[in-house]
Amino acid sequence: NVAAATTLAGAIKTIIVADAVMSLDNVIAVAGAAHGNIYLVVFGILASIPIVVWGSQLVLKMMDRYPAIITAGGALLGWIGGGMIVTDPALPTDLLAGIPYGKTLVAIVGAALVVVIGKTLAARAKMRPPVDLVIPRPKDISKDISQ
Repeated sequence: NVAAATTLAGAIKTIIVADAVMSLDNVIAVAGAAHGNIYLVVFGILASIPIVVWGSQLVLKMMDRYPAIITAGGALLGWIGGGMIVTDPALPTDLLAGIPYGKTLVAIVGAALVVVIGKTLAARAKMRPPVDLVIPRPKDISKDISQ
């Protein structure tokens, strides 16, 4: 939970921090998808910046109209994450040697896990009653006193 900024300087600081965090997230995702190929990293970042800056409204409208895009995006992130786990240098290189298509299977499991967990959490959220975040203001009693 982040407290809302009450000054212009606070709002600017919040925007800068949020932008930096989202940019770092984007760089990590692109680097993971590029598998260390610096040209793909540069291309991915250059291609994604206009989408983030100018295309965000379009992307939001597309996700509203076609919710399967959200599921497909989650599956893609799970696939990439599964692939990154398998190729992690900290793991032994022969870890999946005896399993045919082991790397692909781990990527599929990663994609399936993200989709199943996402769908489960979304279903749970729909079952909960909505929360009213508006704080009720106290009744103005000044009119009652003046009478």
